[in-house]
Amino acid sequence: MNTAMIEIRNLTKQFNPPDGVIAVKNVSFSIFRGEIFSLLGPNGAGKTTTIGMISGLLTPTAGDVIVGGHSVTRESLAVRALIGVVPQELALYPTLSARQNLTFFGKMYGLGGRELKRRVDEVLAFTSLTERADDPVQEYSGGMKRRVNIGIGLLHRPQILILDEPTVAIDPQSRRNILDAVKALNAEGMTVLYTTHYMEEAQELSHRVGIIDHGEIIALGTQEELTHMVGQQDTLVLKVPDVAPDLVKALGQLPGVSSCAPVPDDDGALHLLATDARQVLPEALRLINQAGLSLQAVEVREPTLEAVFLHLTGRALRD
Repeated sequence: MNTAMIEIRNLTKQFNPPDGVIAVKNVSFSIFRGEIFSLLGPNGAGKTTTIGMISGLLTPTAGDVIVGGHSVTRESLAVRALIGVVPQELALYPTLSARQNLTFFGKMYGLGGRELKRRVDEVLAFTSLTERADDPVQEYSGGMKRRVNIGIGLLHRPQILILDEPTVAIDPQSRRNILDAVKALNAEGMTVLYTTHYMEEAQELSHRVGIIDHGEIIALGTQEELTHMVGQQDTLVLKVPDVAPDLVKALGQLPGVSSCAPVPDDDGALHLLATDARQVLPEALRLINQAGLSLQAVEVREPTLEAVFLHLTGRALRD
């Protein structure tokens, strides 16, 4: 796992220059043969824009991407032969069946005849869609549509699979199927670039993780290397509905607490990064009671990637 399959060199993307938004800022990292590399960050961090430039769908404002020894900016056709891209947005024809969708996109890849039929059958089997292969995609669940989307990216047997938030808005069983499929493909030797804003997915799948925020890579390494950045600090999770900013600030100033942040999509959840969470808890309870609020739940977590993000940015990953 020491041969770089993807080398990202000082990659920058500005939309509508010279005054438009800079979505990706001077990003550099490598992805090695046979690894699962997760690009982890909140919505709007620049993950999809980065994927767009790696796959040749977006032209970089500056920098380049080298995929399998080929420059995306100068040898885009050679790059596209090496990669399979599974976009966040579904790219399917809803009135066609899964088999018809796969056949259509297989022809776009240049496949035909018996080889195309064989590859379609293999992909249907791998994605567990054989029994529903001839039903219109519009009758599928969201998770099944995602699996067809992944199948399209696998048709031409790419060396590198790029998945952009593949588990967004699907049920837990479909999510489990997709994560297991990614691990199975990697076990067969496929290199995977996986973007997500779900910390638990990155923790389960990844050999290495790049944390991206506001278009910049703010940390990169193995999970062990990243969690060492927060030392032995725990995350204290407090469920306190209707918490006010003043209380968040006061909790963040307690001895032994390095940061405190609410989690916007989890009403009332506060994440405190603390050297000894159990020692901090009594004082935290005192402040909560003093504010006239009640603590509904409490949890102490060992160092995680979310704790790393909180440590680096001062806010929770899902912000």
